[in-house]
Amino acid sequence: MLLHCTSPAKDGSVPPPPVSQVLERYTGRLMSLRGVVGTAEGSCGGAPCILILVDRLTPELRKKLPKEIEGIRVEVRETGPIRAQ
Repeated sequence: MLLHCTSPAKDGSVPPPPVSQVLERYTGRLMSLRGVVGTAEGSCGGAPCILILVDRLTPELRKKLPKEIEGIRVEVRETGPIRAQ
């Protein structure tokens, strides 16, 4: 799954867009993957990141998930099933 798309800033660096905007664009695609039960904004090592919540993290699912999206770090968390109450 190719989810990395950026454009460089004037100084050559690539500033990441707001996490909320990236989640809005990619949550549907991520949620379509079997085993993904949610996405969220998070903090990883003090920096904003994208959390991908999975029912059970298998090696096959890990291969399908990106390590970053549009320059924003992705962290995968195994949560078990999530059900609305």
